[in-house]
Amino acid sequence: MPVMAPVRRRAARTAALIATMLALGAAVAPVTAAPAAAATRAGLLAAAPGQDDEGGTPALRNQLEAASKGYLDAKRALETSSKRQQQLAAQLKTTEVELTARSAKVGEIAEAAYRTGRLSVASALLNSGTPDGFMDRAAALDAVAAKEDRALRELQQTRDEVARTKLALDGEIREQRKQVAVMAKRKEQAERALTVANRKQQQQAQERQRQQSTSGGGSPGGTSNKTAKAAPRNSDGSWPRESCSVNDPTPANGCITPRTLHALNQAKAAGFTRYVSCYRPGGSGEHPKGRACDFAAQKGGFGGDATGGDRTYGNNLSAFYVRNADRLAVLYVIWYRQIWLPSSGWKSYSGANGDPSSDHTNHVHLSVY
Repeated sequence: MPVMAPVRRRAARTAALIATMLALGAAVAPVTAAPAAAATRAGLLAAAPGQDDEGGTPALRNQLEAASKGYLDAKRALETSSKRQQQLAAQLKTTEVELTARSAKVGEIAEAAYRTGRLSVASALLNSGTPDGFMDRAAALDAVAAKEDRALRELQQTRDEVARTKLALDGEIREQRKQVAVMAKRKEQAERALTVANRKQQQQAQERQRQQSTSGGGSPGGTSNKTAKAAPRNSDGSWPRESCSVNDPTPANGCITPRTLHALNQAKAAGFTRYVSCYRPGGSGEHPKGRACDFAAQKGGFGGDATGGDRTYGNNLSAFYVRNADRLAVLYVIWYRQIWLPSSGWKSYSGANGDPSSDHTNHVHLSVY
């Protein structure tokens, strides 16, 4: 009997452990993904040595991130400066009207003084017969002098305000030229990085690009008339700094930024409800930072090249994010050997490994600021 007790206890513990594992497996199994999604997801995570897990290199991803962020920052500064210029132009117009009116008023005072002569202390004394009359004339002299002095001061203040407003306008124009130059530089940076990356992969991707009618950089097609709810901005129009601080609701688990969650939810609200995976602990780019999501084109998850209705789904989803890029702080969208940048539109994007995941022919990649 003492010998059988440990055996029974071990059997009971084993049975309890198996039951717990089965319960946990049922609890965490993703309800939105088909069984094939988990298997095909492994292909998306695989990466060749020195390559990014979705094609390209870490250096390329860093260049694209920096270029798009810099472009969006400069665009926001340009918009702020343009609004300020409009305000200053309206202010200048109002001030110049005041200047004209005050110049006319001072002119009237000068003309009256020329015709009648200025009231002086001597004339007040000569024309007053009584001490009370003298005091009245002296008071009148003070009033006239004060009125003239006030008119002259107001005229000078208005002139100064006009000069300051013109200087401020000149400053805003210089600021706009500066930001336009920054935007052009950031656009060149992104396109140069893509050119270099595509040249390195040209030999491997040449046959694939010949088969892809849009490989020259045109839009992959797709339409979207859905307008997303704008993500929150700072009072100056810039995007708030965010960290990977909210739970990733996709089967990937982990964390994402509030702005990424907002972009994900807006896509779902627009009807794009197929399998999605956001956070990824390894690799380069925005996935480990919680600022990127991969949207499977097929209903079952990440499979082979999307065709037919699945490709149309990807086309429309990518079009949705492009249409709402400014509202959702989109850094770039990758779909079907193409990348959309806020500075340049759609450009060719060659995958490093020639598979559906690195070529992005089975999923739409979204990166946000």
